[in-house]
Amino acid sequence: MLSFNSGLDAFKILAFIFPIIFVFVFAGIFFALLKGLKQWNFNNKQPKLTVPAKIATKRIEYIQRNKNQLGQSYTHYYVTLEIESGDRIEFQVDGFIYGQLVEKDSGKLTFQGTRFIKFER
Repeated sequence: MLSFNSGLDAFKILAFIFPIIFVFVFAGIFFALLKGLKQWNFNNKQPKLTVPAKIATKRIEYIQRNKNQLGQSYTHYYVTLEIESGDRIEFQVDGFIYGQLVEKDSGKLTFQGTRFIKFER
């Protein structure tokens, strides 16, 4: 038979584990924000470049998560452009811009670091 003290032990364990989990979740959010700020700062320090380019490929990444019968879905749009030197650069773009771009189109790419600004035919 279980005694009353065994129940208190479970509460002591939960009282010990909960703060640890909370710290890990908070640290994960903090480091994700820090990474985003670092990338934003890097992009702002880079010069804006406009170079001749050709749209090599386009792709869509669709992520769906189901939690407690509540579905969340995310769609990310990517465009890979090939510049004169033969190098390829992939950018994440807005869905509206993605829909306007066609593979094999040539034009001028304007970007800043890893930030896509525009593509003009």
